[in-house]
Amino acid sequence: MGFIAFLKTQFIVHLLIGFVFVVSGLIINFIQLCTLLLWPINKQLYRRVNCRLAYSLWSQLVMLLEWWSGTECTLFSDQATVDTFGKEHVIIILNHNFEIDFLCGWTMTERFGVLGSSKVLAKRELLYVPLIGWTWYFLEIVFCKRKWEEDRDTVIEGLKRLSDYPEYMWFLLYCEGTRFTETKHRISMEVAESKGLPKLKYHLLPRTKGFTTAVQCLRGTVSAVYDVTLNFRGNKNPSLLGILYGKKYEADMCVRRFPLEDIPQDEKEAANWLHKLYQEKDALQEMYNQEGVFPGQQFKPPRRPWTLLNFLFWATVLLSPLFTFGFGVFASGSPLLILAFLGFVGAASFGVRRLIGVTEIEKGSSYGNQEFKKKE
Repeated sequence: MGFIAFLKTQFIVHLLIGFVFVVSGLIINFIQLCTLLLWPINKQLYRRVNCRLAYSLWSQLVMLLEWWSGTECTLFSDQATVDTFGKEHVIIILNHNFEIDFLCGWTMTERFGVLGSSKVLAKRELLYVPLIGWTWYFLEIVFCKRKWEEDRDTVIEGLKRLSDYPEYMWFLLYCEGTRFTETKHRISMEVAESKGLPKLKYHLLPRTKGFTTAVQCLRGTVSAVYDVTLNFRGNKNPSLLGILYGKKYEADMCVRRFPLEDIPQDEKEAANWLHKLYQEKDALQEMYNQEGVFPGQQFKPPRRPWTLLNFLFWATVLLSPLFTFGFGVFASGSPLLILAFLGFVGAASFGVRRLIGVTEIEKGSSYGNQEFKKKE
């Protein structure tokens, strides 16, 4: 094991990375709070500033994937589709099978210049997660309780608010509503059978309300829907903790572009279109499992240096005073100060571990275990 590889496995290094992310995030959140003063004066300036502030935080996670773990992401698509990346507003449909599927999506948005302006239809619980939820709030992310009767007006209002967004945005939808587990899949397929819908092998039955509403509200703003089907070579099931330990993965993403005008305007027909899309996604996953590749031309967009430079900036700004302070505490010889400092380190470790826990499948929500048994 080389020295760098050894460092990547050390808890103290993970703690320092977490410290930089958390403290820089709190600073960014405070600056975002101050930018609220811009909203009544110049809404579009407020949005542009917050896109860049969000980039400064999210790119630290992308840096871990691209530079720390060296994970490679390969696109399977066609040249005409790739040429549109970062040049239009789009809705992204991504399968929700892996702990780091969002991170693979973020690395693509970074490489095509839309990381800061990327959006998602997120569960409301995430609004209260420090750093993540707070940053999303200032980005006008649409939150939902995943109960359509309660969500309808909130979701429609939030989507319509994005109609004049000044930066190209990729709006992510996890149409399955929750991460794939065997239990959720079994229940989901029981629902599919009761509704006379074809069963899926690798996906949950898609929830159509969010998709049809997004298409209706953003029609005239977004140009297309990108269907993204993600898998990992070697049948790997990566985790954010694995990324933190420097484990390298190889992600493959099949991207298909559907112009928005090709999607029916009628809600029922649009829902049927989505069900058909998921049958195609299932066929793509079956092909991948058998052949190890998706169809289409392969593209490997080069990683950009900005994520690494951004992290190095924050590390320089925040770790220098931390080391100076820590040295002073131990040099003082005061048991009280030393215990307080170690308590701070322990609390920081707990906080970082809790943030990582948000992404873990086994700690995911129970949504889908019972809710699939109810009608949308």
